[in-house]
Amino acid sequence: MKRVLSALIISAAFCVMAAAQAPAPADSAPKLEKFEPSIVDKSKDPCHDFYQYTCTKWNADHPIPADLGSNGTATPLFLYNQTILRDTLVKAAANKSATGSERQIGDYWQSCMDQSGRNAQGEVWLKNELKVADGLKSKQDLARVLAHLHLSFPGAWQGSDNQTDAALFGYGPTQDFKVSSKVVGGLDQGGLGMPNRDFYLSNDERSTKTREAYVAHVQKMFELAGDPADKAAAEAKTVLAIETELAKAQMDNVKRRDPANLYNTRTYEQVKSATPSFGWDEYFKLINAPKPEFYIVSTPAFMETVEQQLKTRSVDDWRTYLRWWTIHGSANALGEKFVDANFEFYNHTLAGVPKMLPLWRRCVGSEDAALGEALGQAYVNTAFPPEAKAKALELVKDLRTALSKEITELDWMSPETKKQAEAKLQAMEQKIGYPDKWRDYSSVKLTPSNFLENRKATTAFEFHRQLNKIGRPLDRTEWGMTPPTINAYNDGQMNSINFPAGILQLPFFSPDQDAPANYGGIGMIIGHEIIHGFDDQGRKFDLHGNMTDWWTPQDSKNYDERGNCIAEQYTGDTPDLGVKRNGRLTQGEDTADNGGIHLAMLALEEKYKRDGKSLDEVDSTGTTPRQRFYEAQAFGWCRNTRPDSERLQVQTNPHSLARYRVNNPVSNQPEFWKAFNCKKGDAMVHTPACQVW
Repeated sequence: MKRVLSALIISAAFCVMAAAQAPAPADSAPKLEKFEPSIVDKSKDPCHDFYQYTCTKWNADHPIPADLGSNGTATPLFLYNQTILRDTLVKAAANKSATGSERQIGDYWQSCMDQSGRNAQGEVWLKNELKVADGLKSKQDLARVLAHLHLSFPGAWQGSDNQTDAALFGYGPTQDFKVSSKVVGGLDQGGLGMPNRDFYLSNDERSTKTREAYVAHVQKMFELAGDPADKAAAEAKTVLAIETELAKAQMDNVKRRDPANLYNTRTYEQVKSATPSFGWDEYFKLINAPKPEFYIVSTPAFMETVEQQLKTRSVDDWRTYLRWWTIHGSANALGEKFVDANFEFYNHTLAGVPKMLPLWRRCVGSEDAALGEALGQAYVNTAFPPEAKAKALELVKDLRTALSKEITELDWMSPETKKQAEAKLQAMEQKIGYPDKWRDYSSVKLTPSNFLENRKATTAFEFHRQLNKIGRPLDRTEWGMTPPTINAYNDGQMNSINFPAGILQLPFFSPDQDAPANYGGIGMIIGHEIIHGFDDQGRKFDLHGNMTDWWTPQDSKNYDERGNCIAEQYTGDTPDLGVKRNGRLTQGEDTADNGGIHLAMLALEEKYKRDGKSLDEVDSTGTTPRQRFYEAQAFGWCRNTRPDSERLQVQTNPHSLARYRVNNPVSNQPEFWKAFNCKKGDAMVHTPACQVW
């Protein structure tokens, strides 16, 4: 289920539940950030370090609050969005006569916010959950217990850049890479409690200490669940041993970027013969999974290791492992002891965040993930009026036109490949703001008094909703993000670009903002997502989303040469973090950043030409529109980030750190050099200039 889906990700800190400024008063939302030319630091040289030139003053005025991994210009927007959702949920919970989706979102909210009830009942809830894993008497029971875990705790259907974050393996629907209209079954590597394989296999001092902290965390969680300290210590070692063997067989996150590496088709009989020790018939029956035409197994070697572990590990070992995943999956829905312990490792140890987010913000995030489209309607009504959507559509049109012109004028691509590229661009679907049809959650049964049961109910609903796609016609109207999400994505197999209402706000976009700020802000983001359809992953799919080679051999060679320039530019040490940046991991996002800002500038130039204006004349702001474009683009990436959060991003995430997302693209842009009069030899003039699109 590792989809060919490329998201913008404004901040890695969002991924560890830490993405807003200091809490605003309970009854108000924060003021959104807006780019103003006065924000730049004129004492800095834009040709030496453009990120510092644009962001030094803002960063100095916005230290990181204790409950955040970072604090950036987009974080007030995150809290603004959360406040809108919170107000909706509070109102729904207070309406005792509410019915339908209003009753559902109110009950979920009430159960999440009932911390005293969770403290009093959480251990009882967990003991009931553990009865399933404790009932493992033989290896024949593994399928039953694993099916229960996948139905109870989120993630089994959703692969990430590194793995599927679920017990043992991931399973869910996936589009066939060769025939994108066909939905089949997907088996993915999984089973690791730490972010990826490197956390288990690297032997440097920091990795060793992280593993020690992980074992201590697992032991503590077993103890909180009622196990004696000596037993919990032994159990933690067993968990690490099993997960380490699984990690050895996992494909690394660079190889996972190549769809050809993931496209390994297997029949049902082949899946069963590769792992005969697992009861596939029972597992699929219990999760009520339709039988697909075939399966795509992302990492066959991983499944072979699963089989070896199933054969050689004792029943006691597997019971321990599955008990751990029960505790791990339940933790954030229980009382404060479990929540605090979970935070201590996953947020504090891994990401360096000192303090937990307030409960209301955690509950908003949980509900947005569980019932997001029920909440999204209220968000759209408040924050995204029709005129904003109309303006956003204009920008998308301008960026698409810019790429069409760019394709025509490329000197390294043959007419044959240009024709295919243009056809793909014209076929690219665009989704702006929110779905045309909202998801129906009416079958989900919720209670105001048991948060863990509500988590289980929404997980089972989503898992079954996902599984029901298998063998059915592809729904191209479906969204992969909720409307309030501050992100955007390109779906390679859908050949679509998607911009939730949550990101179509300040500091990136406003219908009232001038053109340089809008084209530099959201325009670059639109261009970024369009280019993902033509990055080193996206270019391997045609206009229908099928994995086919539509490039001539020479054009493919020319592309790779330009892509290598990008990858090499972004590869390097980060001495302050003690980790090395891998330009192969970030190549797709870096290509999209470089191409996105280039397209946005081309679109802005065309707009000014249509309006009979100049981008290079100083106006009433004391700057030129071209300068403001680049400054506004950089302003969107201004942020202070904790070193541990940045380190985690470099190790696990295909997006470069904010300072490189600003400095590296502009150092490749002759238009930027023109705007700030940069000369050869300046740090912001990269030699050779790297450009794919």
